[in-house]
Amino acid sequence: MRIHSLAVAQSLASLNTSAAGLDAAEAARRLAEYGPNQFEEVRRKHLLLRFAQEFTHFFAIILWIGATLSFVAEHFDPGQGMARLGVAIVGVIVINGVFSFWQEYRAERAVAALRQLLPQKVKVSRGGEIVEVLASDLVPGDVALLEAGDFIAADCRLTEVNGLRVNLSTVTGESLARARDIEASSEESPLHARNVVLAGTSVVAGQARAVVYATGKHTEFGRIAQLTQTAGEASSPLQQEIARLSRLVAFLATGMGLLLFLVGQAMGLPAWENMLFAIGIIIANVPEGLLPTVTLSLAMATQRMARRNALVRHLPAVEALGSTTVICSDKTGTLTENRMSVQSLWIGGAFMPRADLAARPQIVDDHRQLFINAALCHNLKEVGDKGRQTLHGDPMELALVEIGRNTAGDLEGFERLDEIPFDTDRKRMSVLCQTPQGRMLYCKGALETVIAGCRDIQFDAGLAPLDPAARTRLLAAQDEMAGAGLRVLAFAHRAVDAEQPADEQGMTLAGLIGLADPPRAEVPEAVARCAAAGIRIIMVTGDHPRTALAIGRQIGLVRSEQPLLISGEQLRLMSPTQLQLALDAPEILFARVAAEQKMRIVESLKKKGEVVAATGDGVNDAPALKSAHIGIAMGIGGTDVAKAAADLILLDDNFASIVAAIEEGRAVFDNIRKFLTYILSSNIPQIVPFLAFVLFRIPLPLTVIQILAVDLGTDMLPALALGAEKPDPAVMQRPPRARRERLLSWGLIGRAYLFLGVLEAAAAMAIFFHVLDAAGWHYGQQLAGTDPLYLQATSACLATIVVMQVINVVLCRHPQRSSLAYGLLAGNRTLQVAIACELAVIGLILYTATGNWLFGTAPIAATSWLLAAACGLLMWSLEELRKALVRRAQKG
Repeated sequence: MRIHSLAVAQSLASLNTSAAGLDAAEAARRLAEYGPNQFEEVRRKHLLLRFAQEFTHFFAIILWIGATLSFVAEHFDPGQGMARLGVAIVGVIVINGVFSFWQEYRAERAVAALRQLLPQKVKVSRGGEIVEVLASDLVPGDVALLEAGDFIAADCRLTEVNGLRVNLSTVTGESLARARDIEASSEESPLHARNVVLAGTSVVAGQARAVVYATGKHTEFGRIAQLTQTAGEASSPLQQEIARLSRLVAFLATGMGLLLFLVGQAMGLPAWENMLFAIGIIIANVPEGLLPTVTLSLAMATQRMARRNALVRHLPAVEALGSTTVICSDKTGTLTENRMSVQSLWIGGAFMPRADLAARPQIVDDHRQLFINAALCHNLKEVGDKGRQTLHGDPMELALVEIGRNTAGDLEGFERLDEIPFDTDRKRMSVLCQTPQGRMLYCKGALETVIAGCRDIQFDAGLAPLDPAARTRLLAAQDEMAGAGLRVLAFAHRAVDAEQPADEQGMTLAGLIGLADPPRAEVPEAVARCAAAGIRIIMVTGDHPRTALAIGRQIGLVRSEQPLLISGEQLRLMSPTQLQLALDAPEILFARVAAEQKMRIVESLKKKGEVVAATGDGVNDAPALKSAHIGIAMGIGGTDVAKAAADLILLDDNFASIVAAIEEGRAVFDNIRKFLTYILSSNIPQIVPFLAFVLFRIPLPLTVIQILAVDLGTDMLPALALGAEKPDPAVMQRPPRARRERLLSWGLIGRAYLFLGVLEAAAAMAIFFHVLDAAGWHYGQQLAGTDPLYLQATSACLATIVVMQVINVVLCRHPQRSSLAYGLLAGNRTLQVAIACELAVIGLILYTATGNWLFGTAPIAATSWLLAAACGLLMWSLEELRKALVRRAQKG
């Protein structure tokens, strides 16, 4: 039987304990039987195995094959530079693998965060004596003592309470502190039982005794921890695209290498020469710099995001956020400020926004008793030295004291004498105070209970009897405020003679105050920007449905009269199909949902093909954050558990920062396409020399080691510079990219391979033959690999590819917009530095002895540079013409 459905005596008996608690011997026995009050970490793959996986993915395997073939070729035909090629390829694999592993290793610390959140020591009754024990030593049957400010270390059934209120936001997501009592509950779930307090929550007011009934992994907190650890890792769209691209490139490279090998064999070429050409084709087709370029580009994007208050923990999350189609947003602490604030008052018979108080001093003076009540009627705890005390406790009471003290003025001479504490039956509390006007009783609570003790009401014109008409006005005012999502409290007072009992009868009702956790000021604009960008926002909160709906309307998330509002209980009864159909609603909100239900919503959206981002700050949000494509936690108000489960942390807890991060994320995908176009364009001038060599029996225009010089030397920095391009101004005015839209699209392939690449290949081959022809070479003449003419010709071919790539990097800054619109190199200082470095590297390769030895090159004449520059200018003109035609077609 559920313990919260039992009476106090029955609940103690069911755990074989008493109000005095367990004795030390029995507690030790149970600790040995049930284990410590800790969470077991789910076993993960060994660290070395996870490290090894970074070097065995598909793209790495094809590079390993290329490196192995290089070493084999060096063994059987030494002196061709193949060993240097193999070492360079292995270096690429190692650097990228170590970098990726380091990112993953730093990421997963959720279990440690869970342990840090729980208190270290707890007061318990052991054999009738109050002792402090470690939280890890708590066992079922222990009787714990709780007071304001305490964190709760285990799931407990309350046995005694005195004005107890508990903050449940870290587990249930509710923004308001909840009162607790000891009566048996008929609730189905302990999450909503009023006689239960849960591990990971905190006491904001009052005192209590409670018997522990669940510890460690058996608590609700522990169950959420288990969900967080076992939730499947969602691979980002970019990871999926890179995996697809890796397979495509690997099959293409291997297939072409094999085909060339067979063609060479059919033409009677030596086997080892054939193998050299096959390796050349593989190396030419595999963009060795792609993975490190993607990784470093993402890392650069994380730095830009950090400057915009979004801290990225997992690199692939950068692009995943940019392709997000749905954001499942928590309410408390995400869309709202996570603090209670007075929003509206009903005084003198009329509504008054809080902002109007300062402008209406006469109203404030006439109703000063209301604000004195708000300042004095509380159960907050003063902490600190004398003169420097600060109040701690229920956020709602803190908000009331703040407005009371700021508005009532000087409270010198007011002294608190006694208190009638809050309880769940009375739903009100009162304090007896000595004031300059004599003894006063101040009462606050739910209107329906406070009004029962009132005789009259304070209007602007003076006191009036609390007749049925006045009651009707009061109840209508309360309904209107509650409909706006406010928590409404009534305030009353009366004078008390020293001889009279301080009961709650014959009071004057001073007015109503409505409080709420207000939405962040920047959120409405952020919601509007998401709508313009085609991103859907679904509120998923543990708070009350009415509160969720009110906040949704305030921030512009809900505009229709009848949005679909689903409670956790309704969600529990829905089948997977029903939930997926419900998610088609244009406006939908979820309220009163539990941790596993949030994760279920995320999973359903993923099944519908959405790219899902989930935001949150509490322990209850962690499983959904882990399950989503991109989990976003609050950095200031978020729990450590939520941060550890997230991919992105908002340093300012501002929902609007998500929009900035999405903008950066979209720019990342665009930038990856830019440098993918740039890198793949150079594949054609690398492949064509091998094809021409095999098919037309000419000297090899470009050696394998020179191909690597382009891929890993001259091309790397400009490619990275393209990754640093700022977001397009129109990036947030277009919908998210379609889930089926590929990183390597046919348009990109056509532009890179069939247009830009062909132009570069034609220029490189033309200048190669120009150098040979100028020296008197004729077709069919063989040239040794060390012949000065051959070295100059291959060097000219290499230099031409580099020059063409310098022009190409400018052209690749936008697939349609003219490069003149950017001012060629303006707006990206990194690109300017990268081009300067690219030219410096090719200079070192061509004009230093080390570069000549390492890459098999020789200095070239100025004529070759001028011809290469002319070819680059021609390519620029043709590409600008193509862009102009595309823009004209789009306008048409």
